[in-house]
Amino acid sequence: QLQLVQSGGGLVQPGGSLRLSCAASGFALDRHSIAWFRQAPGKEREGVSCISPSISDGPTFYGGSVEGRFAISRDDAKNAVYLQMDRLKPGDTAVYYCAAEIKWCSLDSSLFNTWGQGTQVTVSA
Repeated sequence: QLQLVQSGGGLVQPGGSLRLSCAASGFALDRHSIAWFRQAPGKEREGVSCISPSISDGPTFYGGSVEGRFAISRDDAKNAVYLQMDRLKPGDTAVYYCAAEIKWCSLDSSLFNTWGQGTQVTVSA
């Protein structure tokens, strides 16, 4: 069974930071593109970031609303991908999901077939 397990969400103050973790079991992430998506109440799902397979020299993508504040990375030894979120804003409040696919890196959620359970990020004073 292919699974992604997320952790690292929580409540933070505006301007604060969080690091989300996405750990895989049943498959090796180094040959997958991994993306982060988020969905806030009353809003559509939004692509946050995507990182290409480690064995490739493919691109890393960021959604326009987070570029410059968020950073995606991977640790193949831990079979995990991370999303470092800095300078958080109330508008970043959402449920965040990681997802894996075996093709090219994308922020199109319809291309991903393995998903984490989601984790809540709340940015509030």
